[in-house]
Amino acid sequence: MQLEIGSKAPNFSLLNQDSELVSLDSFRGQNSVLLYFYPKAMTPGCTTQACGIRDSIDQFERNGAKVLAVSPDTPDKLRKFVAKEALNFILLSDSDHAVAESYGAWGLKKFMGKEYMGILRCTFVIDINGRIKHIMKNVKTKTHHEDSLQLILDD
Repeated sequence: MQLEIGSKAPNFSLLNQDSELVSLDSFRGQNSVLLYFYPKAMTPGCTTQACGIRDSIDQFERNGAKVLAVSPDTPDKLRKFVAKEALNFILLSDSDHAVAESYGAWGLKKFMGKEYMGILRCTFVIDINGRIKHIMKNVKTKTHHEDSLQLILDD
């Protein structure tokens, strides 16, 4: 299923870094939810991306946006990532990548001549009614926080 602008965002419930169940529906009424998918905690690109969000979290919150980051990592690994990088937003464990698949964020990747299935780095902005407002593919880790914030500010 390919999600489009205006599509209802697929609901999910995943464990966060504290092994607590978090559902997308619990953020209904939030001005915006920034939902981003990243391949693996504590890798260089993912750390750059997460730290950019961390350093900009006040701007997201001032504009009514809640940030949720999803990877296939276990809650224990996510907890270590949060502690190591002082992350200040919710990380979610999608170990079977079912949520990533429902958002089209799981697919064929290529690295150093090898092909494999994995997380496709992408971001979704979900509105107050649970509909997708923006889809960002081909995310750049260094500017992800600025690019995401601009989408939220443009609304």
